Parts: sequence; C-alpha cells; structure tokens
Amino acid sequence: MRAVRCHALEGPAGLRVDEVEAPEPGPGQVLVDVRAAGVNFPDLLITQGKYQVRPPLPFVPGGEVAGVVRAVGEGVASVAVGDRVAASMSFGAFAEQAVCAEASVAKLPETVDFEVGAAVLIAYATTMHALVDRAQLQRGETLLVLGAAGGVGLAAVQIGTCLGARVIAAASSEAKLALCREHGAEATIDYVREDLKSRAKELAPAGVDVVYDPVGGDFTEAAVRSLGWNGRLLVVGFAAGPIPKIPTNLVLLKSCQLVGVFWGAFMQREPARNREHVARVFEWIASGRIRPHLDATLPLDRAGEALERLARREVQGKLVLVT
Repeated sequence: MRAVRCHALEGPAGLRVDEVEAPEPGPGQVLVDVRAAGVNFPDLLITQGKYQVRPPLPFVPGGEVAGVVRAVGEGVASVAVGDRVAASMSFGAFAEQAVCAEASVAKLPETVDFEVGAAVLIAYATTMHALVDRAQLQRGETLLVLGAAGGVGLAAVQIGTCLGARVIAAASSEAKLALCREHGAEATIDYVREDLKSRAKELAPAGVDVVYDPVGGDFTEAAVRSLGWNGRLLVVGFAAGPIPKIPTNLVLLKSCQLVGVFWGAFMQREPARNREHVARVFEWIASGRIRPHLDATLPLDRAGEALERLARREVQGKLVLVT
C-alpha cells in the first residue's frame, strides 16, 4: 500500500510517499481502508519532533481517518467488516490503510461523506469535551474563541452556538472573521489590529464566561484578563508556539479557573462518553446545524503541501487528504 512517511524530523521536507506492507490489526484493533484523512496541527508538530508523541523513524503521520472497516482484531465487538467509520490515532493516518484502537472508532452515518467524517473527530470531539465536560458551558454564557477560524477554533464557534452560548470569535484577519460569522459568531475581534483584552471588555463588560484557547503565546494572558468572575479558560493547545506563563494573582482576583483539555487521554479513559459526544456532533451535522468547513481536499501525495499550509497559518477550517 502507499503511505506518506516521515524520514527526518524536518517537518514537511522530511516526508515522502513509500510503498509499504499493509498493517494487520491486533487484539482490540480495527483495520480501516482509508478514504480520507484529516490534517491537524499536531501532525505538523510530530513531523518536527515537537509533539509529546515521538515515534521512531520512519513513521506515518496523521491522526484522523474516515473509511471502511477492512478487518477487526480479536475481541472487537462495536464495529464489523464493511462498516463506515471515522477514527483517530496518534499517528498512522496518512496511508491507504490504518490500524486504530477500537475505543477510538465511531460509526459514520450514511449521510456524512468520508471527507467530512475525516474532519470531525479530533476538532469536534476535543471541543465537545472542552465545552461540555471541562467548562460546563451554559446556555446564555459568553464564549470567547481564540484562533477561531482554525480547525478546533471553528468547531468551538459552531458547538458553542449549538449549546446556546453567545460566541465572540477572535482571529487574525477580516476574511477569517467573516468565516466565523457565517458559522454562528455573534461578535468578532481582529487581534492583529485590535487589543484583545480591551475589545473583549467592550463586547462583554462584565467579562467573558469561558475562553477557548488553542493558541497560547501572548494571547493567553490577555484572554485571562478578559474573564469575568468565576470564568474558565480552557487550555487546548499552543499553536502560537510559546507556552504562556500566567500571573496567578489574576486567577485569585477573578476567582477564575485555568482548565486543561487533554482529549486524547479522555478518549482512552472514557470511550463511551466520547462516543456520546461524537454521536451528538454527527446528529448536528445531519440536521444541518453544523457544517464542517473544508478549506481544501488534496490527494494523499500532497500531504507535505498540506502541512506547509498549516505552518503558514493559511488554513481556514480543515484540510483533508483523500486516497
């Protein structure tokens, strides 16, 4: 089978398409014929050696697939050969076949295309866990989303709207903010041209209730300062690069919370709860309440180009590779 493999920790430059032996599923594993693979920021980091998972070289990057079950390992009971599924893993998705743990596999409704299915699990399941489990976002609360036009950011705009929150989207250009408004954002902040804290205070004088932060860097402290009493800042990721250091006196004075969101561990520890979140997202997609935005669909052998676009912050929504 064809697979995109990382031969050197040089980012996209270290990738090439190889012919390799097809994998076999072990106990508790599912082998999927990949129809589409989602492209996510951790895929870029893992090819640069900057992610918490560092597989030995050469390895197949990619953490998200949609396709058809080809085979199942011993003990697998939730899916069968021929089922349409979406699945996630730490790496291994950028190939014509991928092995996934059963706990990470969800059935894909017939009404959802493979390309859309490959764009849902990581971004939307992460966001459901963040907003529902970790922040306990309530109807009528104000949600500030940083990096709002990216994959997880746009998912937060959409899911926050479905949950009844007032969503403020923050991004780096008017084109990105226009996309956020199309998907439910009530107000927007251009944090290249506007001061994040000051503009957030104008839009929410009492402070925002929840901040969804996949960006990190210099924006995190400003976002904490925009929180209201008993606010919650969700630590989702660090797309900006630097890991911020927050003055803890702000946490005391606002009686606010800094809340970590580690979806991968949650998915492994609470697979049934994760499946509930995924099923709810697919229901919203089927009903038209959520429309995952695909920036582009590229063939598998252009995986390097896809990661380069992520590195340049050019992607709105999600990129998907097709086999």
